[in-house]
Amino acid sequence: MALERTPNCLAKLERMNKTLRHEEADRIPVSDFFWTTFVNRWRKELGLAPDVDIYRHYDLDWICVTPNMDPHIKAFKILHQTDEDLILKTGFEATIRKKIDTQMPYFESFDTDDLEKMAAFKFDDPNDPRRFFQAGDDQLNGVGDVISRDIPAWIDRVKSYYADFPVFGSVCEAHEYVWRVVGSENVLLWIALYPDELGTFIRRIGDFLTAYLRAQIKAGDGMLSGMVLWGDVAYRNGMLFSPDMWREHFKPITKALIDICHENRLPVIYHGCGNAHEIFPDFIELGLDAYNPLEAKSGLDVVEIRKQYGHRMGFCGNIDALAWANDPLSELEAQVLRKLNAAKGGGYLPQSDHSVPSNVSAERYEFVLGLLRKHGKYPLDLGKHDLPGLDSPGKSARGGIC
Repeated sequence: MALERTPNCLAKLERMNKTLRHEEADRIPVSDFFWTTFVNRWRKELGLAPDVDIYRHYDLDWICVTPNMDPHIKAFKILHQTDEDLILKTGFEATIRKKIDTQMPYFESFDTDDLEKMAAFKFDDPNDPRRFFQAGDDQLNGVGDVISRDIPAWIDRVKSYYADFPVFGSVCEAHEYVWRVVGSENVLLWIALYPDELGTFIRRIGDFLTAYLRAQIKAGDGMLSGMVLWGDVAYRNGMLFSPDMWREHFKPITKALIDICHENRLPVIYHGCGNAHEIFPDFIELGLDAYNPLEAKSGLDVVEIRKQYGHRMGFCGNIDALAWANDPLSELEAQVLRKLNAAKGGGYLPQSDHSVPSNVSAERYEFVLGLLRKHGKYPLDLGKHDLPGLDSPGKSARGGIC
């Protein structure tokens, strides 16, 4: 390979790999996911140019780059557009509305809205080179707190970061994918009323996703350092459906995706919103490397989770974004330093408990970043926030693949 990593990048890679192996590196890795509106605010407040990259500006430790995962590879179809309102259709055949005065888009309808259409649904080739080597529109990259179009080719984005950052690829698990095709309401209804029909479609999605994952790893040609597996299966108070339903319909595909990554020596960080604590033992069984984002507003606390599960699984996230935006700095500092106790013995990557949102100021983002870098050096010195009993992995430590 013509591209070479800088010594700084190799140090980041060692830091990430040691942490995910539950070893203490030189310091804890620091990075995050960012809302586009936060990045825009951050640039404005710091007087930075419109193209300044936040990962490079702060020399963060890792980055995730997502290819085109749409089942149908095509440009967005604009159905309605004004200065205040935009309605478009994506390659998931989902009609989505984004109003300028709302933070996130609204899914208005899904073409695949009955069992017959679901059974007849066809996927474009998961190996199609356009997913990895051509610029264009796609839902996961283009529909968020802002609408983005003509996303540069995935391989070009990977190459642009490879020398300086451990680059993680990206794939959805089956629930994250199926709701984007048929809608969340239909998933929850059909999983109860028509489990066989929906189960057949979920298995077809699993076949697509596993082939897509293998194609992505091949396209990355050795440049990937890990994989983010997107999979919301819970809400604030618990699972969206019973753990047994998850185990029957979604766990086998999640296992296949994790196994493919591990076969290629790629650690996996699973991003699941809400409170999915009921299936944490299942993720441990599957050998998951780290679970993200541990939403504090869902009642999750990484220190208590570490006490419960030891070092059988890593964790990533759990810095309360609402506190990050609003709490007095002394209280915010106390929260951050307390949660760094979970980093003893490795296995914890502190980040926001979802993504850094636009109500966090540049000053307050830098405040937390400064805390993580000052107090995240090993051996950790947390002062009055130090908690006993979390000093080392001990007998519960799990082996790493990195």
